[in-house]
Amino acid sequence: MVKMTRGNRILAEELAQETMMRVWHKAALFDPSKAQASTWIFTIARNQMIDSVRRALRPDFDPNDPAFVPDEFVAADLLIERKQSAAALGRAMTALKGRYAEVLRMSFFEGLTHSTIAENLNLPIGTVKSRIRLACEKLRTALQDEAK
Repeated sequence: MVKMTRGNRILAEELAQETMMRVWHKAALFDPSKAQASTWIFTIARNQMIDSVRRALRPDFDPNDPAFVPDEFVAADLLIERKQSAAALGRAMTALKGRYAEVLRMSFFEGLTHSTIAENLNLPIGTVKSRIRLACEKLRTALQDEAK
């Protein structure tokens, strides 16, 4: 191990201990008809060394890496697109009948569950689900018509 680690005695000792632990845990897998015990142990040691080198070559996580830091500004075209989408959604929501808009508002904007909405409005849960589905279909149609 010292030779494989190029004289790094601390790493060699760690790898030797890991190797012996692996030999101990995997002893049942040893097949004397395939190789001698020393060959099997040296193969495990070699694999431990390779794993150690791979771990050492893996770069450390840098939270300041530009790939992980979000942009501080939103591109102008995206900002305009979001505002236009929000305005279109607002117009489509006002075009909905009150009962449809109410269940959508409670479900998506207030985050209430279907059963809570049913309790609050004193409606069967199936009616709430149907109104939400129909409201979403009407919104989709209104937004598609506006986009044309």
